Formats: sequence, C-alpha cells, structure tokens
Amino acid sequence: MRTEALERWVAGLFVKAGVPGAAADCVASSLVAADLEGVSSHGVMLVPMYLDRLLAGSISRNTEAAIVHDSGAAAVLDAHNMLGQLSATQAVALVAERAKKHGLASVAVRNGFHFGTAGYWARALAAQGLVGMVFSNTRPLMPPPGGAERVVGNNPLAIAFPSDGEVFLTDMAMSASAMGKIRLAEGAKQPIAAGWAADAEGRPTTDAAAAIKGMLLPAAGAKGFGLALAIDLLCGGLSGGAIADEVNPLYGDPKQPYRCSHFFLGIDPAAFGIEDLPKRVSSVQKKTRNARRAPGSERIYAPGDLERARRAANGDECPLPPETIDKLKEAERKLT
Repeated sequence: MRTEALERWVAGLFVKAGVPGAAADCVASSLVAADLEGVSSHGVMLVPMYLDRLLAGSISRNTEAAIVHDSGAAAVLDAHNMLGQLSATQAVALVAERAKKHGLASVAVRNGFHFGTAGYWARALAAQGLVGMVFSNTRPLMPPPGGAERVVGNNPLAIAFPSDGEVFLTDMAMSASAMGKIRLAEGAKQPIAAGWAADAEGRPTTDAAAAIKGMLLPAAGAKGFGLALAIDLLCGGLSGGAIADEVNPLYGDPKQPYRCSHFFLGIDPAAFGIEDLPKRVSSVQKKTRNARRAPGSERIYAPGDLERARRAANGDECPLPPETIDKLKEAERKLT
C-alpha cells in the first residue's frame, strides 16, 4: 500500500475516534515507520487495539502530559493515559532542550501508553546531535530462568548516536522475540521459532496460540531477564509509576488503563568536550560493515542498517499482510 495513503488512512481513523488532527498524524507516522522498517509488531497492526482503547476510555484524548516534578536536568511527566507517541514527543522535546543546557537531561513518564518502537524516539534525539537513550516497561511477559510465571516485561531499550553518516541505532526488547510477532504468526496460522516462548506451564513451544497464553522467553536467558528487571525499575521507579504487575495487559480489558512507564535520556557530547563524536561513530560503523565475513555471509550490517535497508527497499510502498488490512477495515467500520 502507498505509504502516504496508509498514513492518511491511519490518521483519519484516529481523527474519527476523536484525536486532534496533528496528534493523529504523529501517531500514524510512528506506526507506519515501524512497518516500513520491517518491525511490523510495532506497526499499524496495533491500530485496532489503540482504537478499541480510545473508544472504551482507557486512552485519553489529551495531547499534553502534566509536568509533575521538575529539577531542571530531570523531570517527570504524568501522561494520564494519553497516546504514547504524544507523551514521547513532549519528552523528547524537553530532553533535547535541557540536555543542551545542562549537558545531560532525562524525563521519566508515568501512566503512559504504548509509543511504537523505542528506537523511533532515540533516533529523534540523535538527530539533534545528542546521544539518545529510551526505555519502556510493559506488563509481565517473561518468567525468571527456571520459572513458570510471568514476572517482568520484555522491556525494550534503544540507544542512538549521532553520526556523520546514518544515525547509529540499537533497539531491542529483552525477550527472544516480540509478542507482536507472535500475534502476527497466530493471525497467519504459522508456527513460531523455537526459543521464542513457553506455554502456560513453562514448557518451550512453537505454537503461537499457546505462546500468547503462556510466556515470552528472555533473550540470552538470565542476562536478558536481569536487564529487563533493571529497565522496569528504571522506568517505573524513577517516574513513580507502575512496576511489574502494576502494568496492565496491553491486550486486556480495553476499559482498564495500560499504565506503562517510560524513561528518556539525552547526552550532549559537547558537555564532555567532545566535538568529533559523529565522525568517530561513522568510523566504527564503517569498520563494522567492512569486517571480514564468515563463510556464506554476503553482507555485514552495523546496528540500524538492516531497518534502513528495508525502508529503502520499500520506497513509497508499505508492505502489509492481508490480515492486517482486514483488521484496519474492520476497525474503520466500528467508527462509522
């Protein structure tokens, strides 16, 4: 589907649900960007769920979060359950302004909602010459190693550096795979990869439906679990917001607020007396791409390259599976 037409369609759905035009455009742009980069688990497949929550009242139509604590270099926003892309836009603007004043700045967000990919916002900070770090917590999705109970979310982190070339970006969740990818596999009636998830009893499974009822598995075992728990405390702890099972299921009762928390950090290299960081980042990227390849490997990607390559390959066309288009049409019918 043409990218511009898809963005207009998605934005129009949010406008029909009572979201102001500029805010609807912001949400649509971030979701379509995820699909263009091949991260469809964070793309427009989420729109029907977003709309259900808007109509049920668990997402507010506010467009500005409240600053509830402000110490200059650090601030806390209460999003009051507004769309995550809108509170993220506000947080990025505050961090960028204050990092250039103080050298480092951070904004924690409580009572937040899903904001698309964390990398989208980290990259926005890097585009302003900052090192950008963005974190989020989610409802519990993963067991501790050896466990059979969801204890912590697959809490993503994204880190972006300015570069003389393309922005360096690493963006990952702490699970072996995103729940959104498993939901896409279920919709397509396809199995999932081994190692992605366990069933409700803690047994590894390749059945997408069993995985949704069960648990995601942490990436790299105990290492991924430990990082996820630290991110949970960073986001929920410093914002005074929800931690662990205080965050509600994203695909649960649409009348019940999600209540996730976010954390945004910006670092101005100039505050450290560094003027050539973008050049050095670019050099590291080139060395990574030009590293000696293993047998059978045709190309090496630096972090962020694969997503950019997908976006370039897609051009003006945004690929969507038929089931996602069908669900968007169904969501549109609910609004008329």
